[in-house]
Amino acid sequence: MRVWLRGSANRREAVQVCTALDPNYGSKGLECDEYPFASTYEGSAQSIYEPSKPKNNFSALAINGGENTAGGTQLATYYADNRIIDGPNDEFYVVIIP
Repeated sequence: MRVWLRGSANRREAVQVCTALDPNYGSKGLECDEYPFASTYEGSAQSIYEPSKPKNNFSALAINGGENTAGGTQLATYYADNRIIDGPNDEFYVVIIP
C-alpha cells in the first residue's frame, strides 16, 4: 500500500486527539499537527495497518494554522528535493535540534 493512501487515515487519527483536547480549535485559526508526519508509514494510523505496532504511538496538537501550513510546505519541498517517493528505499530519519 502506498503511503499517500494512509495520509487521510493518519490525519483522521490525529484530528481525533486535537478535537478531544479542544473541539473548537479550528474556529481559532488552529490546525491539527501530528508527529510522525501524516505522510509517513509511521503516522498516527500505523497500528491500524500494522497491528503489531503500538497504538497511540504519535503526538498531535492544535497549532497556528499558518505555521502548520509552512511546515507542510517545507516537508513537501524536502520530499521533492530528495526524491522521497515511497517504498522501502525511501527511508529517512528526522533529527530534532532544540
